[in-house]
Amino acid sequence: MSDNGRKTLDERNQMSDIERLRHSCAHVMATAILRIWPNAQFAYGPPIDHAVFGFYYDVELDHSITPDDFEKIEAEMTKIVKENQPFEKMEVSRDEALALAKSGRLGGLAERDVDSKFKVDLLNDIPEGEAISIFKNGDFWDLCAGPHVPRTGNCKGFKVMSVASAFYKGDANNAQLQRVYGTCFKNKTELAEHLEKVEEAKKRDHRKLGKELKLFHFDETVGQGLVLWLPNGATIRQELQNFISEELDRQGYSQVFTPHIGKLDLYRKSGHFPYYEDSQFSPIVDRAELEKLAEEGCSCGELSNRLRSGEVDGFLLKPMNCPHHIKIFASDHRSYRDLPVRLAEFGTVYRWEQSGELGGMTRVRSFTQDDAHLFCTEDQVEAEVLGCLDLVKKVLGTLGMTDYRVRVSLRDPDSSKYVGDPANWDRAEESLRKAAASLGVPFTEEPGEAAFYGPKIDFVVKDVIGREWQLGTVQVDYNLPERFELSYIGADNKPHRPVMIHRAPFGSMERFLGVLIEHFAGHFPTWLAPEQARILPISEKYNDYAKAIESKLKDAGVRVTSDMAGEKIGAKIRLAQLDKVSYMLVVGAKEEETQQVSIRHRQRGDLGSCGLEQFLGDIVAEIQSRAL
Repeated sequence: MSDNGRKTLDERNQMSDIERLRHSCAHVMATAILRIWPNAQFAYGPPIDHAVFGFYYDVELDHSITPDDFEKIEAEMTKIVKENQPFEKMEVSRDEALALAKSGRLGGLAERDVDSKFKVDLLNDIPEGEAISIFKNGDFWDLCAGPHVPRTGNCKGFKVMSVASAFYKGDANNAQLQRVYGTCFKNKTELAEHLEKVEEAKKRDHRKLGKELKLFHFDETVGQGLVLWLPNGATIRQELQNFISEELDRQGYSQVFTPHIGKLDLYRKSGHFPYYEDSQFSPIVDRAELEKLAEEGCSCGELSNRLRSGEVDGFLLKPMNCPHHIKIFASDHRSYRDLPVRLAEFGTVYRWEQSGELGGMTRVRSFTQDDAHLFCTEDQVEAEVLGCLDLVKKVLGTLGMTDYRVRVSLRDPDSSKYVGDPANWDRAEESLRKAAASLGVPFTEEPGEAAFYGPKIDFVVKDVIGREWQLGTVQVDYNLPERFELSYIGADNKPHRPVMIHRAPFGSMERFLGVLIEHFAGHFPTWLAPEQARILPISEKYNDYAKAIESKLKDAGVRVTSDMAGEKIGAKIRLAQLDKVSYMLVVGAKEEETQQVSIRHRQRGDLGSCGLEQFLGDIVAEIQSRAL
């Protein structure tokens, strides 16, 4: 079952051709698995938008599927493709579908001695009287809303990619299943191109390079998803912070610092608690209060209810910086002459991500945002949004990430998720549309993707191997100022409500570093490189000259070391290449005599010799210009 069999017609029509193909190929893979292991029990099998995978199927099986089984599964899939089975749709009642599931026919090749338990459970969630759609190809029947390609013969360019574990419905209290991932393309040529990109992505994997280059570390005794920034990674992070701080100074921001926790009442008022309760760490409650509640026989469930309602107070590891910045704005009387007020912070926030969702630096439980909140008059919104967008463009341009598209995330008027006056939403959305149109790049509107308090613009960046990453974001918010009753005194001497703009060019520093590692394959531009130069004396006789060069470069602000090991020069060069040092300066008798250095670049190779002063001037200029 790739979905609940109940998608709306619009949702079905919105499925792209490639999603339809992969959706169909998921059924081909399930059919193959059943032919090999007839007692397999299937849950979900959707197409997914993933850089490597195109679909998956969750399956319960007494056999542990491993990569050694992939060839066997693919061989059976090839047979099913050659059989060119048609995908046929049947509409049945809920009771008829339940009867088929209880006979084992749904999610199977024939009736079995056991029921299709996951299908029964899913059907029990569907109200009586609703029509259910079933798709079949050959002997395989399954609950599915579709759509599919006409026949299995369309699924030519496929591959089984990976297997992992997953809990049924994402709940750790439910059965643990095997999630088998695959992908599918129109033909084998496109598949081969994709697999080539996958191999390149493996070489660039930030988890692999992060370990090799000693950028960051995760330790189970510290906790999953909690990053330990190592000195090399901390250097890159500091350079990024210095870069953005310079831009903030130019644009008139004030940098602030706020605590890592806040009272629950603060987040109740903002809406973050309990709105995002499932993705937050548990509240921190005073020990004496907990002991008192325990004496009263208060259960965990009742405590949770009291925390939500406000009967019990506590503190929360902050999930967002915005409520703290709101309180800074509210701490002083403001006039329209003071606006806009631009507050910026490298603020660390905390999210309770499920362990199965954690992934290196790109999905963590503690991360630092290059966060800012601007408080302005309504007349200033357009100019301030454009200023934020210019900042994001400056960041991406400096890092060579110029291939991007823009996504304008709007509210869904039919959803109860969004708070505030619809008229304010209309104004906020229109201001973002105008701003997006001014960028001169393609942009799309995506209803239902806005934050609960306001619409946003996201920059979706394509890296050098074609993968997309959502990075910088700008949001317009009329609602949090309303919730916190913020005001400023206008030219008419009356109080007025400011508009709030949220913006984060990097987003999360952790995630941004992960993306940068993979974008540059660890070959950071010199201004970001943890080690910008390494001096390599060809023998110990030239160590003093190497030390003199090192001292001179350090005085100029260059991050430099000297390799005084007793290794041959070839081994020193190889080590520096592996460490991805920007420049290697080889020195021997000739260089010492002429006060020169022989230069090697980590990617461009041998650059010849030049005077030390010339090299020093060149590398300092390269660093200061933040050249790529």
